[in-house]
Amino acid sequence: MTGHAAEISKSERFEFGANWTRFLSVLDEERIEQAKKSLKQMLGVEDMEGKSFIDVGSGSGLFSLAARMLGAKVHSFDYDPKSVACTKELRHRYFSDDPNWKVEEGSVLDKDYLNGLGQFDIVYSWGVLHHTGQMWQALANVTPLVAKGGKLFIAIYNDQGGTSRRWIIVKKIYCSGWLGRFMMKLLFYPYFALGRAVADVLKRRNPFTSYGEYKKSRGMSVIHDWVDWLGGYPFEVAKPEEIFDFFHANGFTLLRLKTCAGGLGCNEFVFVNKASEG
Repeated sequence: MTGHAAEISKSERFEFGANWTRFLSVLDEERIEQAKKSLKQMLGVEDMEGKSFIDVGSGSGLFSLAARMLGAKVHSFDYDPKSVACTKELRHRYFSDDPNWKVEEGSVLDKDYLNGLGQFDIVYSWGVLHHTGQMWQALANVTPLVAKGGKLFIAIYNDQGGTSRRWIIVKKIYCSGWLGRFMMKLLFYPYFALGRAVADVLKRRNPFTSYGEYKKSRGMSVIHDWVDWLGGYPFEVAKPEEIFDFFHANGFTLLRLKTCAGGLGCNEFVFVNKASEG
């Protein structure tokens, strides 16, 4: 039994790849366009022609696909075999036999594997490194992948103090087996739905179209994101200033920051590697 399969069997890891497999059934052109838009906005580019892009923890493969459509030469890898299969499926659908998009299984905690990858103009890892069980080591491991003057785009769960600690308990229960999954969905799906309904009213959004418009947020799916949130384990968090201080000490300069305003969710960071410049 492989390391990933062993962790699943011991309830130490959520099956992200299984959730992403289901997500592919709702993937459409609008979601792909929103993913491309997200990359362009955060990275401050119109295209990625002539750029190399590595997707650390590619998940569904949606953002690897978006980067390839924007012209980048893409390398995708994930620890979860089913996530690797999802990414390969998208490559097959849109860029079959493309030599400029490589997909493989690998771990961001495997330094020997990472050392053989080289460096990239854009290193992307959205909502991944905090699910490794060794977040700070994973953050350290991605820094050598960023080429001189290259960009690092990451998203890390926001530290909410005691609330974040309580979410760890929820996630452990969810990953404990079918009964844990059933209980957590029964408890939290109504909670999530009610919270979204209240937010729709306060923001004067139409609650009947709100779920359909969720795809405008990076092209994602609200239900699949709920599953990912409830089950996403291992789970670690960080305050924005902790991430900033860590990369500043490693020679990176912050280009763009998008926070979740101290609430539930991920803070997004785009850094540029200045360590080797000058």
